[in-house]
Amino acid sequence: MIKNLALVFIGGGLGSICRYLIGKYFSQFKWVDFNLGTLTVNIIGSFLIGLFIGYFLKDESQNQDLYLLTAVGFCGGFTTFSSFSIDQLNLLKNGAYQSFFIYLILSLVLGLTATFLGLLMTKA
Repeated sequence: MIKNLALVFIGGGLGSICRYLIGKYFSQFKWVDFNLGTLTVNIIGSFLIGLFIGYFLKDESQNQDLYLLTAVGFCGGFTTFSSFSIDQLNLLKNGAYQSFFIYLILSLVLGLTATFLGLLMTKA
């Protein structure tokens, strides 16, 4: 168990560092109104988790350690949007369309609401 936690910790740390550096790089571009760094990280993270999961699904005998380091750790530290994306694709693949839309709407609405409430609480 300690080894698994260490792998997730190392992968997550590396993912977080990469997220920070990409965000820092894209902060210089002011020609868009939204955070180009976050968008870029979310797209890259979603692509990477697709590659990692596809690789591990292709050959399930692959090293569990590599899975923990890359898909769980790195992608988890890089962006949780990648995890959300793979969850959503799994729901679609399994034909759980109602759950797909409920999860999508709840994630967006509740996530934004929770962020707003958190900000409100710090101003009180």
